[in-house]
Amino acid sequence: MGILDIFKKSDINRGVEDFRNTPGAVLIDVRSAEEFSGGHIPGSINLPIQALRFAPDHLGDPQAPLFLYCHSGARSSRAAKMLQIMGYTHVTDLGGLGGYTGELE
Repeated sequence: MGILDIFKKSDINRGVEDFRNTPGAVLIDVRSAEEFSGGHIPGSINLPIQALRFAPDHLGDPQAPLFLYCHSGARSSRAAKMLQIMGYTHVTDLGGLGGYTGELE
């Protein structure tokens, strides 16, 4: 691994594959409800970053594997940090939807 690999953004496509292969995992779209209804990754739930304080009501187990994404990666990065502070231990930031090559629903 070179020094630049440390700063490389994770590949959202690989991350979605990891989500699908992880038992009990939850895929979370932290964009607004309007953005979510305009197209989202199949199997994802919408929990806008502004509503993360309600995460325990929607997510339950703080040890469940969580995979987050947004439009560009900025909100998902902030959301991942917030969830970790809230006690969620397996949080993966997939970054922005712009790099996703699969189908949207």
